[in-house]
Formats: sequence, structure tokens, C-alpha cells
Amino acid sequence: MTSSQPIRSYMICTAPRSGSTLLCKLLAATQSAGNPCSHFHSTSLVDWIDDYELEGDRFASEQMALQAILDAGIERGKGGTDVFGLRMQGGSFDFFLQQLGILFPECLNDVDRIEAAFGPILYIHLSRPDRLGQAISRVLAEQTGLWHRHSDGSEMERLAPPKEPRFDARAIERHIAEAIAHDDAWEQWFAREGVDPIRISYDALSKDPKAVLAQLLFALNLDPAQAQYVEPPTAKLADALSLKWRGQYEKSRD
Repeated sequence: MTSSQPIRSYMICTAPRSGSTLLCKLLAATQSAGNPCSHFHSTSLVDWIDDYELEGDRFASEQMALQAILDAGIERGKGGTDVFGLRMQGGSFDFFLQQLGILFPECLNDVDRIEAAFGPILYIHLSRPDRLGQAISRVLAEQTGLWHRHSDGSEMERLAPPKEPRFDARAIERHIAEAIAHDDAWEQWFAREGVDPIRISYDALSKDPKAVLAQLLFALNLDPAQAQYVEPPTAKLADALSLKWRGQYEKSRD
């Protein structure tokens, strides 16, 4: 599907612990670039219906339910702006595409289905080349229950009660393999669908978040100068323990 319409939608293609929460909050803070979140994160249609507070028993068909979910997701993803933002992680992407296939059976490929849903779209691939750092970050988050902090150090997102972390080389190794698999899957999909995404690294985002934000605003035909007024809303969780675990893991591989 091709269109001469301006791009007013974007999808952040990523994996856990790649900096996507920081990027999403930066974009949302401009108040012009939508409200990018994992709007279709679950792999359950029932969960989608519950998430958007829809009455599942009122739909006469699966397609009608999916259309209502899509409409609600677009409204939430715009956040009162003219731009729709979506964060998509590999674990839920296949299910998401299956639902679009049901909703748009006339479309012949994934990109056509996505554009049928959201219009012309900008693809952003956010990845973290430091797989070990990514894996350690995820293990610590899973063990401690703390996934994100505000820029002032206070807790932003906690998914479980606090627990004392313990070094687990097998868990780290498992998450390294998973991170590689997620990025490989994205690369294969980009190649198959002929997608040339904007590529953002965790390191670049961490080092100069305003520069990355300005780059994306420009790509979305929005004023990149807005980026200078946005302050990073999250703080890094990496600390001395992360560094210690890195040393322990590297030593265990010698």
C-alpha cells in the first residue's frame, strides 16, 4: 500500500529493557507526538477488550470487536494529538498481526495491514547492542520488582514487592539469548516486508535523549525544536550491583 498522505503514525519496534519507556515518555511529553505505549501488548483478545473497557458480549462478530478495539487503541495512542504512537515488542507482535489479518483480510502483507489500520507509518527500531547489560537489567527488574524510576529517583513502575536480588548466570544467559532472538526477528521482518526503519540505539538515547527526540520529531513532520523543552523523565537503574554482576558473569565465561 502506498500513500501520498503525511506520516501521522509510528511504531517503535523493540524488546524489553531497550530504553523504550524513556523514549515513549519523551515523545508523549511533547504533547504533539501522541501517547506511545504498548497498546496491544497482551496476546489475548479478552485482555484487549478489558484493557479498553469494552463490553465483549455486545459485538456480533470478531471483526466488530477488533474494530472497536482498534478504534479505542488509536484514540489512546493519539493522546489528544493528531499523531498515533505505538510501542510493539516482539513477544506480542505475531498475535497483533494475526488480529490485523482478521480485520483486513483483503491485504496481502503485514505492512499493508498495518497501514490499513493506522495509515502511513514510521517504523523505529530501538535496540540495545550491549546484550549483557540488557539481560542484567531485566534480571534485576524481575527479581526486585522495580522496572523504572522517575528522574528524581522515586519509583515509577513496580510490578512486584521488593526482594533481595541474587546473581543468576543462567537467567542472564537466557535473557541474552532472548534479546538476540527478538532483534533477529525484527530484522527478518524488516527484510521480508521491505521496511527501512529509523534505527535508534539505547546508548544514543541514553547519551543524548533530546537529540534522538528531535530526530524523530523531524521524521514525523513535527517541530524538532520542541525537544529542547523536554526533560528526561526516567533515571537509569544500572548501579554498582549491575557492574558487579557484569564482572561475575564475564568471569564465569572465562
